[in-house]
Amino acid sequence: MEKIFLIDDDEGLIHFLSRFFERKGYEVTTCLSGPEAVRIIQHESFDLILLDYKMPESNGIDILTRIRAAQVKTPVILMTAYGSTDIAIEAMKRGAYDYLVKPFERKELSRIVSEALQVNRQMKEIVRLPDAEPDGRPLPISGELQIIGNSKKMQEVYKLIGQVAESDVSVMITGESGTGKELVARAIYHHSTRKDKPFIAINCAAIPENLFESELFGYERGAFSGAERTHIGKIERCNGGTCFLDEIADMSLSTQAKLLRVLQEGEFERLGGSQTIKVHVRIIAASNKDMEMEVRQGRFRADLFWRLKIITIHLPPLRERTEDILLLADYFLSRFSREYAKSVRYLSEAARKKLKTCPWPGNVRELENCIRRAILITTGDFLSEDHFIFSAQEEGKPLSRLSREQLMDRLRIKLEAIIPEVLHLSEDGIHANIMEMVEETLIRMALKECGGNQVHAAKLLGISRNTLRHRLKKMEEKSLLS
Repeated sequence: MEKIFLIDDDEGLIHFLSRFFERKGYEVTTCLSGPEAVRIIQHESFDLILLDYKMPESNGIDILTRIRAAQVKTPVILMTAYGSTDIAIEAMKRGAYDYLVKPFERKELSRIVSEALQVNRQMKEIVRLPDAEPDGRPLPISGELQIIGNSKKMQEVYKLIGQVAESDVSVMITGESGTGKELVARAIYHHSTRKDKPFIAINCAAIPENLFESELFGYERGAFSGAERTHIGKIERCNGGTCFLDEIADMSLSTQAKLLRVLQEGEFERLGGSQTIKVHVRIIAASNKDMEMEVRQGRFRADLFWRLKIITIHLPPLRERTEDILLLADYFLSRFSREYAKSVRYLSEAARKKLKTCPWPGNVRELENCIRRAILITTGDFLSEDHFIFSAQEEGKPLSRLSREQLMDRLRIKLEAIIPEVLHLSEDGIHANIMEMVEETLIRMALKECGGNQVHAAKLLGISRNTLRHRLKKMEEKSLLS
């Protein structure tokens, strides 16, 4: 359970926020005094801190400075009734993640808190390079993720990570979807000199083009209709840290030009602003496309491409490192057995043979979800070949003859195949409706598969619990309106 620390001398607001976050499943600790809060932080760790700007003994900026010295990796959100730009800028300079203006809008509060907690998870969840037991099997450690693979191609990847992690240069990671590009980016971050500074991952394909520039670089109050406060962009929040831009080929040419300026000059302006903001951010980019082809066809700037491509790390598809399949399967089995409190201990020989011969078009992500689903549905202490049904083997069967588990596998692979295509299409109503229908269907099936347990359903879908709750709320609102 994630822990939130509330620091404010307003007992009424503390009571409201405590109930608000506890209903969402967070553990909440409260404090009415800044100096006392600093003492608590020295002996207890938190996942997020909400700090009031104006308190009797000292202001929030001073407390923020002391918190940063004691617990550098925990995101801090400054709360203030004085919504001036000066306070926001000063808060960001002192290391705040963002700020909130009282009175809060619940939607805005939930959004900022959810984003900050996601950043906290990415910063604190360590990604390790291989560390094996004597028999060669991976050794899963609670609270850590591990890159798995003993193949020659993966050994080359580890060597490159070690060589570039501390050099502070831009890195381009290439490879098919599901090969683990974000995991490599996070490994570079955790082994770099910036490991105590922010790490923010951004999926360039998941943010609509008309919103992407403002999300990345922020905007000033009044920059456009609805811009009621200064918004701090992700690049500015990441100052001093590492920014991972996944699917960078989907970034518009105008935003590419602004990113190039950040890389070359270390500066930018917020949307609607004239003040130049200085930043020092390490960029790690990734794409599953042929970037040189994107450059030749005019969809990606050549100068930005060569600026990003100082070091390139290519991740091989799973079919090109088949000797790693069973290592990965054993790792996921140990990890998910512990995570779901299951007593699954091993894979049968027939299951191991079946996994080894599958082509895995979805790469490591597909294998991971396959093991996860098998562990969720099994009642014994091992996984047999019958626990693994692959869509390609069942393609000829009518839907009426497929089990719930087989339907889930088929729908997941279909969805993973169409998501990139749908995201690249124009934002017309037909395509939006198709995507919405597919998403809702998958969510309902996942919840049914997991007996209504939202935590397990979110893990099965590969999204956070808060994201699933947000989707369910949208589905409920849509149902009420229809």
